[in-house]
Amino acid sequence: MAPASDSEANPYATGPLSLAIFSLARTHRALAADLLRPLGLHPGQELLLMFLWEHGPQRQTDLAQHVATDSASMTRTVQRLERSGFVRRRPSPDDRRVTLVEPTPASLALRPRVGEVWAQLERATAGDLGPVLRDEAATLLRTLEQNVGNTAMPATSPPSRKGAPTPTPRRPAPSAPGRRAARASSSPRRPDPGR
Repeated sequence: MAPASDSEANPYATGPLSLAIFSLARTHRALAADLLRPLGLHPGQELLLMFLWEHGPQRQTDLAQHVATDSASMTRTVQRLERSGFVRRRPSPDDRRVTLVEPTPASLALRPRVGEVWAQLERATAGDLGPVLRDEAATLLRTLEQNVGNTAMPATSPPSRKGAPTPTPRRPAPSAPGRRAARASSSPRRPDPGR
């Protein structure tokens, strides 16, 4: 009987990059959860709030597209944030059939603290990396995300609507504190932001 190859003896040997990404994403999410817990938020909910703070009231379908999740997951997230008093839903003044999600004063009061959490998360993630290495790491992670996205099965891709506006890029404006570098560590399967 032939000896087992490295990949047969250790299934992780066939996917060291995927394992590293998975491990980083799990660890990063756990730290984010610890930092956000005192604010009454779960990882992912702050991304939705940051988008609302930056862009104002949004249709729930557009929010789902922005965070690359399905409408059922977004509905649960919005309901949880609504129960916590951080968002409210109201009819659109332009089309009463459309519901808009908007941040409440309670969530606006969290904005500086969420910024501090993201700065802390960014510092923890970057560690001793200098600016050049940080930029290279962010570029590499974006490339890996694009690679995975390009080969994702249709069932895992966010739904698209014919004629829908192009979704806002998930890269933040410079004012959004460190979101991209931290977000780039997310696992290939996007978690429900409301969990």
